Amino acid sequence: MKIGTVEFGQMPIFLAPMEDVTDIGFRMLCKRYGAAMVYTEFVSAEALVRSVQSTMNKLAISDEERPVGIQIYGRDVESMVEAAKIVEQAHPDIIDLNFGCPVKKVAGKGAGAGMLRNIPLMLEITREVVKAVHTPVTVKTRLGWDKENLIITELAEQLQDCGIQALTIHGRTRSQMYTGEADWTLIGEVKDNPRIHIPIIGNGDITTPEQAKVAFERYGADAIMVGRATFGRPWIFKEMRDGLDQTGEPPLSIDDKIDILEEQLRINVERIDEYRGILHTRRHLAATPIFKGIPNFRPMRIAMLRAETVNELVGILEECRGLLHRMST
Repeated sequence: MKIGTVEFGQMPIFLAPMEDVTDIGFRMLCKRYGAAMVYTEFVSAEALVRSVQSTMNKLAISDEERPVGIQIYGRDVESMVEAAKIVEQAHPDIIDLNFGCPVKKVAGKGAGAGMLRNIPLMLEITREVVKAVHTPVTVKTRLGWDKENLIITELAEQLQDCGIQALTIHGRTRSQMYTGEADWTLIGEVKDNPRIHIPIIGNGDITTPEQAKVAFERYGADAIMVGRATFGRPWIFKEMRDGLDQTGEPPLSIDDKIDILEEQLRINVERIDEYRGILHTRRHLAATPIFKGIPNFRPMRIAMLRAETVNELVGILEECRGLLHRMST
């Protein structure tokens, strides 16, 4: 599979762009453990144009994580074009247009999935951004606004005609938000359309190697994108890659996984500062599945979320390590 000049090989797995999740430390770990491409947190076009520093900081990327995409969202042509030009100066491998974010503060203002209610504007933005930059432009969107408006089959052709070089489809409508099951049948229909010649990336409910295999083999996706299942679990890409490639490699141990989480903490603290580095890491620690077997874990989880120093947080992680070792003997 190929986007622009970037070759991804067979059955690539991408890390989805997620606000307050896909910071640089997390991206680098996901890359190490098998993510074929990672994305920064998605960024507001309007904030970029206004040079809001916290938003500009999200454009920082490292050569170690390439190929890397930067995703922007907005609700008018001018700001999206200007933002794409700003993003291009950060030299990402891909510029992605977000027409799929369902949250009210984005979609309710007409951006993200809100664009599914204004297809002419979505297409105009896409055409103008493609013309304005040299970096490959891709789009991420959903099946439609609601179940009465499942427009993705026709929309995929229209977006392709605008000049995008790949399309990511989340198998839900905006109305579904993140509830219910993702519908991969429509993703498969888009892929089966003989007029479609750009790569189709499937997204939604991919949490296991078995589900990844179905996405590729049954629905024909060129790549898959994994989002919420990565929280506190950057090694999920290794698990999926090993399953798809049938490597026969042993799974990572609990010690390996706790070491990875502690490394993520150190990376974030070194790249930002102790306070914000801990904030970036705590959400992953709260979501990681490796602690779920610990009885009466809730007080320890609360302590993780309240920890204010690296030593305090590492101490809690080491306590968890000891508990898990005792449980396994």
